[in-house]
Amino acid sequence: MDLRSILDLESHGRDVYVGIGPRYPWGGLYGGQIVAQALMAAAHTVSDEMPVHSLRAYFIRRGDHDEPVRYEVDRIRDGRSFTTRRVVARQAVGAILNLEASFQRDEGSADVETLAPPPELPTPDLLEPSSWSAAFERAFVPADRVSPAAERDGRGRATAWLRTTEPIGGDRFRQAAALAYMSDDLPTDAVVQAHPVRSEPDETLYKALFTASLDHTIWFHRPLAADRWHLHDFTCHTFVGGRGLSLGQIFALDGTHVATVAQEVLLRDTRDRTS
Repeated sequence: MDLRSILDLESHGRDVYVGIGPRYPWGGLYGGQIVAQALMAAAHTVSDEMPVHSLRAYFIRRGDHDEPVRYEVDRIRDGRSFTTRRVVARQAVGAILNLEASFQRDEGSADVETLAPPPELPTPDLLEPSSWSAAFERAFVPADRVSPAAERDGRGRATAWLRTTEPIGGDRFRQAAALAYMSDDLPTDAVVQAHPVRSEPDETLYKALFTASLDHTIWFHRPLAADRWHLHDFTCHTFVGGRGLSLGQIFALDGTHVATVAQEVLLRDTRDRTS
């Protein structure tokens, strides 16, 4: 199933939408799918003049990929400059995700970019493709090709180029939702890379780990085209209580900083009975 189909929701009455997705290799639903569809549900109740500028989502229960997801939208506020929506995603088991999104009318101001992508990175056409999904392409940047992270950048770096497999079109809501779908891919990798278990061989490491996304936040800074290559650059900023905070910057191919993503990841070593 391509991403365009995943982002197409069916209306089930006022402010209620239903979405479906593919079967994923690990079973259950992919968190990025639920976040992207919840954002699309919210966007269906918002004027086209109000592009999304941020979202915050909490993952509540694991979703079932054999069952559609029902998205219920609450119109919190419609202001002249900002609009706020709350979305609850539900399946038979109950609520599986709660999302809040804020939309802002385009507003003229100074445009100041304070961050840039790591220098001299190989372009995606020079890297080996590796993606578990038919919805997007991915090319990891080898760790030795990424400049060492400064102190503010944390540890456990995971860096890759991503883009959707198929064109998304000119709709800003759909482009933002497509980016939201892909933005859930790398945060866990950064936390795993920062954890002490990373010194173990991969063949045993991932069998021993239990991971789950706890919450997910995106700030959309500038217009973007998720169907073109973007660099996702994540590092882990702390790990405590089984929770790793993964913070990432997303840059367009020309270096434009288009979004910032933060996610808390639950990571447990299943061999440790104290976890």
